[in-house]
Amino acid sequence: MIAIIDYKMGNIRSVENALGRLGAEWILTADPATIYKADKVLLPGVGNDAEAMANLKSLGLCNVIRALRRPVLGICVGMQVMCRDSEEGDVECLNIFDAHIKRFPQRNDVKIPHVGWNSIANLDTKLFKGINPGEHVYYVHSYYANLCPDTIATTFYDDMLFSAALKYENFYGTQFHPEKSGDVGERIIRNFLEL
Repeated sequence: MIAIIDYKMGNIRSVENALGRLGAEWILTADPATIYKADKVLLPGVGNDAEAMANLKSLGLCNVIRALRRPVLGICVGMQVMCRDSEEGDVECLNIFDAHIKRFPQRNDVKIPHVGWNSIANLDTKLFKGINPGEHVYYVHSYYANLCPDTIATTFYDDMLFSAALKYENFYGTQFHPEKSGDVGERIIRNFLEL
């Protein structure tokens, strides 16, 4: 069974649809016992890092997530809150990934938020089995994770290289939305479910 952590940060329907297309079974939950028992855990999210961390704290889920030994996949804000800290709200995060979340610099010729399809490269780990460098995935974000030892994929936006995906032990994170990334994203989710 797959547990989707319900911490009121949206994006649930798209994730459920992606799992349904793959024939997976899931439960939407904020119950620690259910999360601990799950074979895989998904932490999706859209919105604000400070609000996401406040919600996780109020639900008593921070230590629950840190203690998980099953594969965990954070998506977008779900990945960001697993980093050290975030400039969005100047908030301490879960400190799983050795990365800091920063805002894209404001320049007249660069649109923020970064919305749309971009290629991924420098792919590492089984999460990207069958995915070729240069494949495109879908992004919607104004903040990004810097390159760090946990970086397992990268993307350029304008002239900035940032972490497209992170991994530390059993924890994985994608800045992009695999559930909205067509066949490539579906393959990434399938790879996660097969870990």
